[in-house]
Amino acid sequence: MAEIVQQRIEDRIPELEQLERVGLFTKKEVRSIIKRATALEYKLHRLIVNKEDFVAYVQYEINILELIKKRRVHIHYHFKIEEIEFPIIHRINSVFRRATKKWKDDVQLWLSHVAFCKKWATKGQISKVFSAMLAIHPDKPALWIMAAKSELEDRSSSESARHLFLRALRFHPNNKKVYQEYFRMELLHCEKLRKQKAELEKAEMDLGEYEFSMEILSAKLAEVVYKDATGKIKEAEFVISLLNIATIFDFTKELQDLILQDLQANYTEDSLTWDFMAKRELEAPSAGEELQTAKGRASDINRREERCCQVYEEGVKSLNTEPMWTCYAGFCLERLRRKTNVQELKEKRQERLLGVLQRAHDSSLLKEDYYKNWLQILLSSGDAEGAASVAMVATQRYSQSVSMWSLSLQTLMQLGSGEVGRLFQEALTHINPKESLPLWQLQVQWSIATQSPDETEAVFKRGLLSAVPAVAMEMKESYLDWSYSAGGYKKARKTFTSLQENRPLSKAFFNTMIEIEKQQETPKMNYLRDYYERALQEFGTSDDDLWLQYIREELGPLGQPENCGKIHWRAMKFLEGESVERFTSKYTLLQTGHL
Repeated sequence: MAEIVQQRIEDRIPELEQLERVGLFTKKEVRSIIKRATALEYKLHRLIVNKEDFVAYVQYEINILELIKKRRVHIHYHFKIEEIEFPIIHRINSVFRRATKKWKDDVQLWLSHVAFCKKWATKGQISKVFSAMLAIHPDKPALWIMAAKSELEDRSSSESARHLFLRALRFHPNNKKVYQEYFRMELLHCEKLRKQKAELEKAEMDLGEYEFSMEILSAKLAEVVYKDATGKIKEAEFVISLLNIATIFDFTKELQDLILQDLQANYTEDSLTWDFMAKRELEAPSAGEELQTAKGRASDINRREERCCQVYEEGVKSLNTEPMWTCYAGFCLERLRRKTNVQELKEKRQERLLGVLQRAHDSSLLKEDYYKNWLQILLSSGDAEGAASVAMVATQRYSQSVSMWSLSLQTLMQLGSGEVGRLFQEALTHINPKESLPLWQLQVQWSIATQSPDETEAVFKRGLLSAVPAVAMEMKESYLDWSYSAGGYKKARKTFTSLQENRPLSKAFFNTMIEIEKQQETPKMNYLRDYYERALQEFGTSDDDLWLQYIREELGPLGQPENCGKIHWRAMKFLEGESVERFTSKYTLLQTGHL
């Protein structure tokens, strides 16, 4: 091993001598490089090598390259690149090859090699790296796309890029992203040829026998890709994505028309087609004279939106489905959210949206999310009766949705409806008990605000009977808190005493009672100890913070510091697993005054 390392260090000597001779590095720096390089070389030639050692080696060599680059600029010396940088670049490529050969599955390592090749002007090496990587990772479409883009952008080789895309499609015949990028590549190639032709014609150069193919210049290759892609992937969303790519280029009108005809002929059963066709009406040309005033512009926008709605109306007639109504309602909502100073346009948009929402609801095809928007619009416009009506029908439509019940009940609470109490009971019968906590919390909030203390207490007691632990624990905490605020300390003590043996219990329940006790003018330490002892019965085996909290209490003005030793001994006996180590560390910090 030593002989190999020595040979590699000797191989560096010519470039190091050049670095010193031309004044880029000092003699001391060269010695430092040799010392560091020797250490890194030894790590690469051990019996068991680590990937981190290869990465460290490459990073060190790249740092040297970066430093050489900066110093060349600083001293204005730009010669002997082949004798200084090239050997270092060659060595880094060699180390990368060794690393990727050993850790073939590490894609990040391959990509690091590619990034290095791109940065340090070794583009001829990129193709070889991608070729080796794709031989091992042909199952990753993103790598094929990256390789093809590299051929097109870095090496200006559309033929190689096309070849790679075709190979990628053998492995991934139904991959949308590969087809999209292949389609884009053909259009980029076509655009490049058209620019070349225009420049040559402008320069009036004689091309001799060379001719630009009119078929290629008119994007026929991209059309072939499109037909092949849509023959395998028959989805409106995919066709629209290809059309969006085509619209980027100004010479694709025929291709765009072909895709549009295909979309209208074969994909009318998909709501996305109607959505796309409707939104195209917004881009239609307008009368120039109307756009001089704000009112004229608003009138023009309104006409465009009306044309969009006509397309949507055709869509819901031929495709009366939830996705279709969702597209229609989504469009109307998006237009309403757009800012405008023309009140007439704003009112028209709101009227249009409310009509669509009502019709979608009547067809039982309105998505849950849109009921929230519907209620917000009705409330903001002051239509309390309409909002109450929508809130009621929304819960009938989505009777098992917690969020729908919460929204509707909040709306009815805001409107002061007398049906709220009955609806809470109805809601709890429809929804899954495991998801009912938000409704219990909302009911408690409503009851405290509007009902008598006896009725509120009855709500709490019903919640305590829940078979869902999360609900029962939350109700205990809220009941104790409410008892203190509504009936004072004695009521809170009575509530705590009645509930402390009623499992499940939470740590927050005990902490609430501890805080209530400490808020009194003369807190009783005996009561505090009782609360801590009861809490430790429940959580003493795992909660190290609770033991520390108890110790702090004894160290306080009300406690007896001599009890801390006993508490510490009990904690060490009761705590289990990692909580023992945590407790020991925190207790030590507490004793030294750092906690």
